[in-house]
Amino acid sequence: MAELIAMSPWEGVAVVLAIAYLLLAAREHPACWACALVSTIIYTALFWNVSLLMESLLNVYYMLMAVYGWWLWQRGGVARQALVITRWRARRHLLVIGGVVLAAVVTGALLSRYSSAAWPYVDSFTTWGAIVTTWMVAQKVLENWLYWLVIDAVSIPLYIDRGLYLTATLFALYLVIVVFGFVHWKREYAAARAQPAVT
Repeated sequence: MAELIAMSPWEGVAVVLAIAYLLLAAREHPACWACALVSTIIYTALFWNVSLLMESLLNVYYMLMAVYGWWLWQRGGVARQALVITRWRARRHLLVIGGVVLAAVVTGALLSRYSSAAWPYVDSFTTWGAIVTTWMVAQKVLENWLYWLVIDAVSIPLYIDRGLYLTATLFALYLVIVVFGFVHWKREYAAARAQPAVT
């Protein structure tokens, strides 16, 4: 109970905004990026304070992606057409996952040797995975939700260990929301493919 009372109210604000981000992203609403921007500004400081250095740097990247995602979703895709949900081939997924694991091993080793980072390999894996997956969200790649399922599940013990209990609860809730997001995006993807081409 003492740990809950000691939690930063800023963590609560970041959690609320992060939930809003994911719910709006699942509905393909561009306002999700504004929620993401403010939430990540808060999380950058929070993670730095609890020695999750890669997570802190990740949130700087999230800030940039929030601006990029908002711009892309507003501007549209090729020839300024509405950005549509796409899928990646299995080969591309294998290359991306392999790259994430390799980057996590290298970064984890460097952090273990040269920093005081907590959980360096796990921190690195979730960071590199999230970098790729956030870009997938901005590009509206359907499988981003499946990537988030793994990243969020791995992140929970990391946050519990660092005393970020609200954030751990947030990521447990994410596990439910990402399923909703995947189902919604998959339905939209199927509906778009079922429509006859305009000639």
